[in-house]
This record gives sequence, structure tokens and C-alpha cells, in this order.
Amino acid sequence: MLVRNYRESDVPEMVRLWNQVIEDGEAFPQEECLTVEGGKSFFAAQTYSAVAEDDAGRVVGLYILHPNNVGRCGHIGNASYVVERGERGKHFGEALVKDCLIQAKAHGFSLMQFNAVVDANVHARHLYERLGFVVLGKIPNGFRMKDGHFEDIWLYYHEL
Repeated sequence: MLVRNYRESDVPEMVRLWNQVIEDGEAFPQEECLTVEGGKSFFAAQTYSAVAEDDAGRVVGLYILHPNNVGRCGHIGNASYVVERGERGKHFGEALVKDCLIQAKAHGFSLMQFNAVVDANVHARHLYERLGFVVLGKIPNGFRMKDGHFEDIWLYYHEL
């Protein structure tokens, strides 16, 4: 397993993985899928974008790191993570989050804040808590799932 900075040649696979999450409609707020051209701009615009490779060198996950806000709150980072459906449970997510925390500090962030971790995403919630993220609170019915029902979302932070 290797987590590394993405290359432009990774973008088609990153877009495919990102769109899996969008199409599932259970974790990301976006409703529109990325195109490869749009993905090039999207991933390049982040503070840092990384991919996870399996032992065969295949891209099986990614994360994006960027400011959670601007100006006086610009020292707080935010991130989104994707692990390919068939590769979940193999610790790629853990490797991505750990690398992200290192990169966040290296890029000048002093805190990480996650604004909308869906209640049903229990594996992510357990991972964040195990890695030292602190629960700030819950927003009832803060996320509309693809099927139209609402789930609570959790807010987390982590000092770097």
C-alpha cells in the first residue's frame, strides 16, 4: 500500500472513484458527477490531492485537502476521502487519513474540521474517533440521502 501525491495521469481513475461516492448518494453533498476535464481542475485546485495504490500499483482510494474556510479561519483544514467499494475494510482509509493529517500540518493547517460526517457512515466515524478526532456535535437531519430520507451529520475536529 502506498499513499502519494496524485499525478495528472491518475485523474481518470480518481474521477471514477469520486463519482462512485456521488452516485451512491450516501456521503458527499455533491449531486453532479465529475467529468475527466472537470476532475483535472477540481483536483488541481485543492491544497493537496493524494491517491492510495494497492500492492499492484492500482489506484484504489484518494483524498483531497483544502481550507475549511478563508481568512481568519484559513488555518483550519478540511478533507474528503474515497476508497473503492471493493477495497473497503483493508485499511486504505486509515492510511489516507493518517497521510492527510501529515500533509495538513506540512501545508500550514493547525486544525482539521469535518463538517458533515453522515451518521450512517459508521466505519468512517469509528476511524476518525480512533485517530483522535473529537466529536463537536450532531446536526439532526443535516444530510439528504439519495433515496430522499434525511440522516444526522456529525462535526469533528482534530488538532495537528
